[in-house]
Amino acid sequence: MEEMVLQEQKHEVANPFADTVSFRKLFDIGKMFASSALVPQTYQNRPMDCTIAVDMANRMGVSPMMVMQNLYVVKGKPQWSGQACMSMIRGSGEFKNVRPVYTGTKGEDSWGCYIQAEYRDTGEIVKGTEVTIGMAKAEDWYNKNGSKWKTIPEQMLAYRAAAFFARVYIPNALMGVYVEGEAEDMSKEERDRTDNPFDIPTDVMEEAEEVFK
Repeated sequence: MEEMVLQEQKHEVANPFADTVSFRKLFDIGKMFASSALVPQTYQNRPMDCTIAVDMANRMGVSPMMVMQNLYVVKGKPQWSGQACMSMIRGSGEFKNVRPVYTGTKGEDSWGCYIQAEYRDTGEIVKGTEVTIGMAKAEDWYNKNGSKWKTIPEQMLAYRAAAFFARVYIPNALMGVYVEGEAEDMSKEERDRTDNPFDIPTDVMEEAEEVFK
């Protein structure tokens, strides 16, 4: 997968919601993507979702298609794919030699993973939070209905470790969005208490789509 090379510090991004003209231009681009059969099915015929994805891509300095291919909704919450999160870490410009490091004994509760990286400017090596199968069981992630922890544990260890690393070292890159596995592992009460940065009231969406037809 092409890395998400974040360029938000290299150029100024105008606020598309500052005035009607700017939003109209953004919404027109969103409608164009929504009408394409090349975008993921979840974005087809959904111009407001595409508009938000285009705005996110603009702020991150990446392709709108990159966002649409890696941002999806699970249980009412948007989340990045685990692969995208790892790509954001590698593409942030702050780190090099980013890799998952596995620990413990495979198949046992001690089996774990953390993300290790090296600061480009100083050479300092940093290690993210270690995630283990024992932690997944203790936090009740492992036994939830539909959990992927039993079927693809190695991948889930890496994805959750990447999420922890990103939230500590490059939190702005995630833009307040969950990473794959986080939304599924939260209880309904926890999800309900957590703000969705992309929640748009239905009446606002309908009005915008009507105005900018």
